[in-house]
Amino acid sequence: MTAPPDGFKPAKFSSGFLDVSGPYFLRSQDQGTIVAMRILETHANYLGVAHGGVLSTFADVALSFQVHDSERPALSVVTNTLTTNFLAGAKTGDWLEAYCRIDRLGKRIAYASGEIRKGDALIMTMSGVFTILRQS
Repeated sequence: MTAPPDGFKPAKFSSGFLDVSGPYFLRSQDQGTIVAMRILETHANYLGVAHGGVLSTFADVALSFQVHDSERPALSVVTNTLTTNFLAGAKTGDWLEAYCRIDRLGKRIAYASGEIRKGDALIMTMSGVFTILRQS
């Protein structure tokens, strides 16, 4: 596997499904954290391009991480809804970056949206609604 671009560090997400759907990488910036991944052969469908389920999972990971990382201590969140719009494909070896923003953060519900890019090319737009599991 090719090393990630400068500034990206491996994400240390909890074990489980994210161990097999990634690996994911993070880079902090002023507007939040960029979540990234490289498309591997295991992410490809029979056409040799990234499976839509992989891109949808990546969208969910990136949006939910933005909400998770918005407060200290970090928030625990679960996805209520996820909307994805596929605009272009990605092939094995492509480096994808997700740029996300929080549109509204309430006490129990958060709204986030963003996009996935391959360089300057827009691959996907996405939005999600998340339940915040605050400790009582």
